[in-house]
Amino acid sequence: MPKAITLQEFIMDSQAEFPFVSGQLTRLLTDIGVAAKIVNHQVNRAGLAGILGQSGSQNTHNEDQQKLDVFADKTFMRILTAGKSVAGIGSEEQEDYILCHDQGKEGKYVVMIDPLDGSSNIDVNVSIGTIFSIYRRVTLLGEPLSSQDFLQKGTEQVVAGYILYGSSTMLVYTTGTGVNGFTMDPAIGEFFLSHPKMEFPESAIIYSINDALLHKAPQAVQKFIGGCRETLGVGLKARYIGSLVTDFHRNLIKGGIYLYPSTESNPEGKLRLMYECNPLAFIAQQAGGTAENNTSDILEIQPRALHERSPFYVGSRNMVQGLRSCWMATSGPE
Repeated sequence: MPKAITLQEFIMDSQAEFPFVSGQLTRLLTDIGVAAKIVNHQVNRAGLAGILGQSGSQNTHNEDQQKLDVFADKTFMRILTAGKSVAGIGSEEQEDYILCHDQGKEGKYVVMIDPLDGSSNIDVNVSIGTIFSIYRRVTLLGEPLSSQDFLQKGTEQVVAGYILYGSSTMLVYTTGTGVNGFTMDPAIGEFFLSHPKMEFPESAIIYSINDALLHKAPQAVQKFIGGCRETLGVGLKARYIGSLVTDFHRNLIKGGIYLYPSTESNPEGKLRLMYECNPLAFIAQQAGGTAENNTSDILEIQPRALHERSPFYVGSRNMVQGLRSCWMATSGPE
């Protein structure tokens, strides 16, 4: 029986594949694993610890914050700023980016993070997650960070990943050479490699969309979903949880597409480009899938603002291509 590989061992072994990588990135990935364990512990005991429900405050998007939202954000901030690897952090829960270590003059990397995705499902015990991505700083070491360090295209990501807090806790990430998943052993509190070289299956069987949005979605999306429904009971299945990480993870394992379209009330979409779309698009690409907005590859979009939103269609390549055909058939996005 082969030896089980821990997350720490895998990170250290993988470092040799990247001659340009110093120990800072290794330390940073290790720190994310540590923060994930702390958040996972609180998620698992939330009902007993009195941290279910709303915190009484709102985030920068005027959304009611859950108590676990606040806890997760503080935990990742505390762990990531303690090391020397991170120069700055952009968090979905913070209005502006955070500079570390003398205005961001130290540290090679910038982290973008959604500390607790799907938090509206916390009180009903549905799987939730953390989404993160890592970029190299653009400004020179020794200089203060600027907005250009945070507003980089998704193609510039060094690492992207997510942590899924569910029936089992998983950490999935890519450094641009494939996707690997690690499952936590709760008996010893350690992540072990459980899903090496993850890829979307060739046969995609699931489509995921909030059906309540469909009548407000562009005609191309309605046409695509109509085609999917025609195959219900024959090939495709409709599955939607309402927690982005969970829906994406299921489709990565089973094969499928996730859609969050632009709507009349949210013409720019609702998901955040930097915190949700870019990281999952990078993972999808590395797993043989792809991701788009209404008009182009998500990863090629030049961000204009820290909390920019975008329509998001991600998953198995053949299904995303099928959606693109619907755009062409309806003369492009509305």
